[in-house]
Amino acid sequence: MTQPPYTPAPSRYDHSDQIYRRCGQSGVLLPKVSLGFWHNFGGIDSYERSRQITHYAFDHGITHFDLANNYGPPYGSAEETFGRLMDQDFRPFRDELFIASKAGYDMWPGPYGNWGSRKYLMASIDQSLKRMHLDYVDLFYSHRFDPVTPLDETLQALVDIVHSGKALYVGISRWPLESLKVADEYLRKRDVPLLIYQGRLNMLDREPLEDGVLQYCHEHGIGFISFSPLAQGLLTDRYLSGDVPADSRMSKGQFLNADMLTPELLDQLRQWNDEAAAEGRSLAEHALRWILDQQGITSVLVGASSVEQLSRNMKAID
Repeated sequence: MTQPPYTPAPSRYDHSDQIYRRCGQSGVLLPKVSLGFWHNFGGIDSYERSRQITHYAFDHGITHFDLANNYGPPYGSAEETFGRLMDQDFRPFRDELFIASKAGYDMWPGPYGNWGSRKYLMASIDQSLKRMHLDYVDLFYSHRFDPVTPLDETLQALVDIVHSGKALYVGISRWPLESLKVADEYLRKRDVPLLIYQGRLNMLDREPLEDGVLQYCHEHGIGFISFSPLAQGLLTDRYLSGDVPADSRMSKGQFLNADMLTPELLDQLRQWNDEAAAEGRSLAEHALRWILDQQGITSVLVGASSVEQLSRNMKAID
């Protein structure tokens, strides 16, 4: 049975002054809460659920979708899901969307399917565009710092990707501070300024605050977007009892393991949960709000396995 065409909510921009923040000193506005495709949008996941989540996001002003070449599983399948969504629902609204992809982690076998070489980045952007059925992405990242490839090789590839029209802006993710400074200077000199830095920042992992990355971005007009803002679910109510839910990432050993749930951590999580409750918030809302309250933050990247979960996380905008 043919489904009717998707019609976004006319009210999606009614509260734009509350939803969006300027990305550094650029002309780009990003939603305070952005939707990440790292999990729940791969080939093993329900397409209809992915469709419901993305519809809900766009209907509520979330215009920024964050992907990478190896998101899935399997690798590439999250971008393929997005390509299907693009063709089925979002093609008429392409200019309202801000689509990001990345390359830097393992993607295909052999010496050219990983890290930050020009060969890998150039091949990756072409493959990503093909999977997503796009002529260009709005933002393309170097997904991680490569300690072996010369920085100017990686950075010049990013410059050339923009000059070729395959991306409008570039970003970097998880680069150390000194390399961030090199990237900032190199890209500015070539009229492709660094739009945004993506780093892991949450109440349990404050490295970008402690090592000066967030401060540097703020002082130099570079946006900052936080991934894993809920620490893979630790900063939610899932583990407050001390038990490990059967359907959780921790139960599967997927990025979390039960050994992490120490008495000290549980005490800290429960303290934060009490603070959140005193403000009428959930622990997850409290954790997202904490990030958004840091100087220099543009957006937080949230994943979602359901519309209800995304709806709860979006309360941090209020």
